[in-house]
Amino acid sequence: MATEKWVFMVTAKTPTNIAVIKYWGKRDEVRILPVNDSISVTLDPDHLCTVTTVAVSPAFDRDRMWLNGKEISLSGSRYQNCLREIRSRAGDVEDKEKGIKIGKKDWEKLHLHIASHNNFPTAAGLASSAAGFACLVFSLAKLMNVDEDPSHLSAIARQGSGSACRSLFGGFVKWTMGSKEDGSDSVAVQLADEKHWDDLVIIIAVVSSRQKETSSTSGMRESVETSLLLQHRAKEVVPKRILQMEEAIKNRDFASFTQLTCTDSNQFHAVCVDTSPPIFYMNDTSHRIISLVEKWNRSEGTPQVAYTFDAGPNAVLIARNRKVAVQLLQGLLYYFPPKSDTDMKSYVAGDNSILKEAGLDGASGVENLQPPPEIKDNIGSQDQKGEVSYFICTRPGKGPIVLHDQTQALLNPETGLPK
Repeated sequence: MATEKWVFMVTAKTPTNIAVIKYWGKRDEVRILPVNDSISVTLDPDHLCTVTTVAVSPAFDRDRMWLNGKEISLSGSRYQNCLREIRSRAGDVEDKEKGIKIGKKDWEKLHLHIASHNNFPTAAGLASSAAGFACLVFSLAKLMNVDEDPSHLSAIARQGSGSACRSLFGGFVKWTMGSKEDGSDSVAVQLADEKHWDDLVIIIAVVSSRQKETSSTSGMRESVETSLLLQHRAKEVVPKRILQMEEAIKNRDFASFTQLTCTDSNQFHAVCVDTSPPIFYMNDTSHRIISLVEKWNRSEGTPQVAYTFDAGPNAVLIARNRKVAVQLLQGLLYYFPPKSDTDMKSYVAGDNSILKEAGLDGASGVENLQPPPEIKDNIGSQDQKGEVSYFICTRPGKGPIVLHDQTQALLNPETGLPK
């Protein structure tokens, strides 16, 4: 390893994911081993992602990390586990252009700088930790020339945040709980890529971007200790649902997919309420959105939209196709209109080309919306302004990628400090 003060960097972009069969409860808190399998949809990283830059230099005197511009401690066991596991698998690295040569053994002595940025709210129930730890592990693996496939890397990401293992793949992903004590078989596998079912359109209602009162970690622990429903769910219910969901995804069977997704979300929140003391992640707005979707699906005779909620009040709504998504957005904006001074393109983020299709690219468009005809009894009038912070329109997306454009790096290539 040369002694000159070089900086070697890698930047990566990693998606978040939303579970359609939920992970809730650990059988091993340290290794982060779940009590049941889970299945998720990876969301398009163009709309929801974490970007992480990792850098190494002989000039760095300690490992440091910045999250969304603010320096945070790396002393926690989750970060340390990920760093230790990746370092132990590091390979030789050579950059002839810069004259950098790092041997396997050098990685133990070298320090890292890490900068990470989420383009969506952190700790608000949108799986920011999943994207974050997946991006950390993926980018470090690229930096250190780790020769492991995504499933093996997923077992490392899992030790940072359970659901992070599922963000190492695009499309539809299963996290197998495994049975080994050391967790080596508790890994993620891809069921189908993002092109397999590309009719689906996903609309997220960000009901609150505030940090949740009960973190997922403590919520899970309390549920495992006190909820009998969780034990029944893990043992009797989820194994059957996993098989049915795999089948529904394989056959693009939207009716079964919707029934399983909605039922599993509702049971997960029932487990939270069955916990002592009870945990309430959803709020009145969340319940109103469920009511809107349930009434619409019943009136159509066949399911048009699936809903699912993670540990937070934000609704993830999966429409069977683009046409349905346009109608869904019109209904949502009728019941949850923006405040009068809101720019529509910031109220509907992500793929906001949908606004034009819905005739809503001007503020007057919302005022002219009619109540959805299929909903005879009102779920609330147009007085719900401000109950939804904003919407994100997205779709199933691909897994992590390396960003080669240096302008997208979060660290300065000369100093290795945040830009």
